[in-house]
Amino acid sequence: MLTETALAVLLGCAFGVGVCLLVSLAPRVSAPSLSRRVTPYIRDVVDPRGLGPAQPPTAGLRGTWDEALARLGRLAGGADAVQHRLDQAGWVTDAAGFRARQVVWALVGLGAGGLSVVLLALAGTLTPPAGLVPVVTTVAAAVACDARLTGAARARVRRMEEELPTVLDFLALCLAAGEGILDSLRRVGEIGSGELTAEFRRTVLDVGTGSPLPEALTALSRRIRIPAVSRSIDHVVAALDRGAPLAAVLQAQASDAREDAKRTLIEQAGRKEILMLVPLVFLILPLSVLFAVFPGIFMLRLGIG
Repeated sequence: MLTETALAVLLGCAFGVGVCLLVSLAPRVSAPSLSRRVTPYIRDVVDPRGLGPAQPPTAGLRGTWDEALARLGRLAGGADAVQHRLDQAGWVTDAAGFRARQVVWALVGLGAGGLSVVLLALAGTLTPPAGLVPVVTTVAAAVACDARLTGAARARVRRMEEELPTVLDFLALCLAAGEGILDSLRRVGEIGSGELTAEFRRTVLDVGTGSPLPEALTALSRRIRIPAVSRSIDHVVAALDRGAPLAAVLQAQASDAREDAKRTLIEQAGRKEILMLVPLVFLILPLSVLFAVFPGIFMLRLGIG
């Protein structure tokens, strides 16, 4: 009887997943809305963060879903920290969208845990502790989704910090050649292929859609929140306000960024040296002492010498 019930649950889950996949592929469900297709080209109707169209308050099932995601975000640490990591990772979504993705991951983990329980029941090896498997897989999937975002944000921040001195030098070279700051940013965005140049392309796009250049640069600084980049942007904005020569400012900021990179590299090397002592102290040194002492102990036990 247990085997028949488990088989029925398995077939029902497979049927439900198939129906959901078919519904998601339907044109009226999967097609983007008219506002989603039009609003990226109209600045007045996008939200203040520039991440997409400003959504009006919704009612019914959609409003309940959004409210549930907002409450989940508040319980899981707030939307500001999540939005900060999303901006640093370069993911084009908001905190509510990420929480929805995290819920989907958790549901997938729950389904995988339930499937494993069903397979154990079919095999006749089901035990009471196996009932905790769905809970463990659900929590693990949600944590893995959050860890994936954190890892992506850290990796992208590290790449932007590495690109900063080269980008600042190139901007200073363009300015010394007679180009304006906006044209220099546009040239760097067109030629470069890194993460920081992608952010500059977004800044140039903001300027092209009506934002003043200082405000667009300040928005870039608030968006990624990298100390070296924020410091360079603050100096550039101050130079624009006071009319100071930008080429010299950018060259000085590039030198400071290189010094920061050298200091960070030295600190990382110091930490690596300490980590390299771990196998030496806990593996190689005990084995050396053991090889030196064991023959003497063995001979003493045999009564030789």
